[in-house]
Parts: sequence; structure tokens; C-alpha cells
Amino acid sequence: MNHKLVRVLALLVVAAPFTLAFAQNDGGVTAGLIAFAAALAIGISAIATAWAMAAIGTAGVGALVERPAAFGQILIYLVIPETIIIFGFVIAFLLNGQVG
Repeated sequence: MNHKLVRVLALLVVAAPFTLAFAQNDGGVTAGLIAFAAALAIGISAIATAWAMAAIGTAGVGALVERPAAFGQILIYLVIPETIIIFGFVIAFLLNGQVG
């Protein structure tokens, strides 16, 4: 198994009890799990966005060196993965509305 994946899974296992500790008194375990789900929505979407931006940015720089006129097209390709993190924030805010 990939060492990075093992580290991420270990971090999730370690972080889960802390979300329960910050749960509201009246919500109990459910509020903590909803907060953990909101954190996962933002965290996983941020990792996915960074991964996509790295791949697209690297290819975009290579294409820009060969064809400088394609700057606008490459810029649009770089903006498209940002929607992933926006969707993560929307889901986190929707889940956060259920906690309170």
C-alpha cells in the first residue's frame, strides 16, 4: 500500500475522536460526526483540487512555452478544478447548518 495513503488514513483515525470532543453538548456524537464529515468534505476536495492543479499546471507551462498564444485556454483549464473545492465548501456549509 502507498505510504502516503497510509499516513492520510492514520491521520483520519487519529483526528476522529477530536471531532467528537468538540461536539456540542446537546448534539452528542451525531454533531461530532457531522463536523467530521464537513472537515472531510473540505479536506478531500482540497487535496483533489491540488492534485488536479499540479497536473494541469505542469502541462500548461509546457504548452505555454511551445505556444504562447494559448495562455487564455490554459488559464481556463487551471480555473476548472477550483470548482471542486467550491463544491466542498458548499457541502461543508450545508452540513454545518445541521450541527447548530
